[in-house]
Amino acid sequence: MIVVTGATGNVGRSLIRVLAAAGERVTATSRSVSPADLPDGVAARRADLTDASSLRPVFDGAEAVFLQNGGPTSLLLRTGEVLEAAAAGRVKRVVLLSSQGVATRPESESHGKVAHAIEEAVRASGLEWTILRPGGFASNTYAWAEPVRTARTVAAPFGDVGLPVIDPDDIAEVAAVALRSAEHAGLVYELTGPALITPRQQAEALGAALGEPVRFVEQSRAEARAVMTRFMPEPVVDTTLSILGEPTEAERRISPDVERLLGRPARSYAEWARRNAGAFR
Repeated sequence: MIVVTGATGNVGRSLIRVLAAAGERVTATSRSVSPADLPDGVAARRADLTDASSLRPVFDGAEAVFLQNGGPTSLLLRTGEVLEAAAAGRVKRVVLLSSQGVATRPESESHGKVAHAIEEAVRASGLEWTILRPGGFASNTYAWAEPVRTARTVAAPFGDVGLPVIDPDDIAEVAAVALRSAEHAGLVYELTGPALITPRQQAEALGAALGEPVRFVEQSRAEARAVMTRFMPEPVVDTTLSILGEPTEAERRISPDVERLLGRPARSYAEWARRNAGAFR
């Protein structure tokens, strides 16, 4: 059995579909998961990633666990306790969804230090481990869904700065490979899309997927910061803006790992937009 934490997230939902289609026995867990969210045959077990005791019965009898790094709740994640619960359930293998920021922004509390501490706990767990470090997600542009639906407009800063954003479905497929084989134990994979793409080009791709133009409006850094601080802590906003506006060479690098593990190129943002156009209609 494979346990997928973060089962209702962009990666977790896709990973569950991939594993179920491959015939794996899967248990999906999150605070709000329900059978209605899942393919036939996948078990739904509600648990809280920040409460290791709630995970103990979920892990019992599992062979492998997909562990997301907590996302917004990462500061509350007691990774050591979660991994002890996994070991007590006789889990052999853990695949961690971490962040590229561990390597590219090690000085950042939000993007580097916390994720690094979680990685170190996984390495010290005594379990077989594989670490996935994706860059920016294509699905981050769901934040544009309402203005695209209502006004066919996207507003974003740094309109002509490109990053190799990754399709969450590619992350899920890589995770499925690592969960099902011990040959990836002890390895770290950096996951990116196949090419640099700018916010302006993303708006164009959304327009092509919708069959009508989407206007791009470039925000100043201050304008973007004012919007982002409504729903993100200021240190997270500042690091995010630095990545978007002044990415390092490492953050702009296109990694070969997706193609190497899946035997095909990573999906483009345009492919992601076509597949998810319904969210923007």
